Amino acid sequence: MSEHYSSDVAFSPTVKAIQVNKGSRDGYAKMEAKGGWRTTISPDLVAFIAERDSFYMATANADGQPSLQHRGGPIGFLRVLDDTTLAFADFTGNRQYISVGNLSENDKVSLFLIDYPNRRRIKIWGRAQVIDDDPALNQQLSDPDYKAEVEAAMVINVEAWDINCSKHIAQRYTDDQIVALVSPLQARIAELEAEVASLR
Repeated sequence: MSEHYSSDVAFSPTVKAIQVNKGSRDGYAKMEAKGGWRTTISPDLVAFIAERDSFYMATANADGQPSLQHRGGPIGFLRVLDDTTLAFADFTGNRQYISVGNLSENDKVSLFLIDYPNRRRIKIWGRAQVIDDDPALNQQLSDPDYKAEVEAAMVINVEAWDINCSKHIAQRYTDDQIVALVSPLQARIAELEAEVASLR
């Protein structure tokens, strides 16, 4: 019987066969021998998640038809409940309910989180459930300063996660991040201008 690794959630026998043909299997086999992808949420992952204000979530229906959806909210809206569980408030959006429908018949889910300024991305695999009858949980996951209707809570049991390479990630910054970067420069310019003015 072949040994099971956490990365098998993504590396099917077909994927592994292609890795052999493409010459990358040995490297991933060494990774597996060292324990494979992590299955519990580390402090570093907690910190990474706490800084995110959006991520992408992939689900599929019973026929295997995939769908990729964006989820956004205030910074830190994706919460860590324990070392294997994530949750977030599912805010009212376009009301297509594709993810909700898919998860009702296929609970497999994948999250894709990107830190654009630092060119880091993390992939998370797990199983999710939609909880729409727990007001206390909705309140726990809500931010009173973020004005959006919470329709349900999505709770994800993490099965594996991996820090992906930084190749081909273009650096992008939000307005707030740009302000944080530029403000010290503007303050220094103002200080120097004041010094110049005093010498006139």
